[in-house]
Amino acid sequence: MKSQKQLLMKLLKGIETGDPEAAAVVNESKYIQHNPRTGEGSPGLAELFARLAKTNPSVTFYRVFEDGDFAFAHNEYDFNGVEVAFEVFRFEDGKAVEHWDNIQMLQLPNPSGRTMLDGETEITDLDNTEHNRKMAREFVERVLIERNFDLMATYLATDLIQHDPEIADGIDSLRAALDQGQNSAPKIEHQKLHRVLAQGNFTLCMIEGHRDGVHAGLYSLFRLTAGKIVEHWTTFTPIPPRQEWKNDNGKF
Repeated sequence: MKSQKQLLMKLLKGIETGDPEAAAVVNESKYIQHNPRTGEGSPGLAELFARLAKTNPSVTFYRVFEDGDFAFAHNEYDFNGVEVAFEVFRFEDGKAVEHWDNIQMLQLPNPSGRTMLDGETEITDLDNTEHNRKMAREFVERVLIERNFDLMATYLATDLIQHDPEIADGIDSLRAALDQGQNSAPKIEHQKLHRVLAQGNFTLCMIEGHRDGVHAGLYSLFRLTAGKIVEHWTTFTPIPPRQEWKNDNGKF
C-alpha cells in the first residue's frame, strides 16, 4: 500500500497530468472540503483534473510530510500565475477523506533575499517529532497569540532564517513586524491555533488570524534544530465572507 505521502503526491500531480487514477485517491462519498471557494462533489475530481490539465498547469513539490493519518505538502502551482501552497489531507483506509489548504500568489524575495519556497528540505530528527510539535505549539500560543514577545528567544534561533516575503532574517525583524500596528490593531494578528502537524524537524501550524486587517489563514511551517525554531515559511490566504462560501465546512 502506498504511504500517505505518496498518495498526496499522486493526487496533486493529477492536476498537472489529468490522470483519472489520481482522482481515485479520494473517497468522494466521505470527502470533506475546507477550501471555502471550492464546492463539494460537483464537478467530480476526475472531470476537474481533466479540465485543468488542458491549461498546462505545473505542480512542483518542495517539501512533503506525513503525520499519522495526515500528509501535508509545501508546493508551487503554476496555472495562470505562480502560487505557493500548503496542502493538508487526512486519509482513511488509503483514501483521502478531508482536505485543507492555504495558498498565496508567489511574492518577490524578502529583504534578506529569500523566497517563499527556498531553504532546507531534508527531513531529519524523527525521534524528536513530538518534542518539536510541542515547541512549535508553545511558540504559537505563548508568543504569537498571547503576544509575549519577550519569550521569543526561548523558542527562536537569534539568526532565524525567514521566508515571509515582507520580513528579514532574525528575531529582531520578526518582533518589529509583529509590533507593527494598523488602525489600532496589530498588522499581523494570530488568534487561534487549529492544528499542529509534524514530522521530524518540521512542523506545520494551521493558524487563524488577521493580516493587514484581513481575516485570513496564516499557515506557518517551522524547521527546528536542538529545540529551537531556525527557519520559517508562511502563506497568507484571505477567508471570504460567509455568504461567499461554496461549502459549509469552514476554513479550518
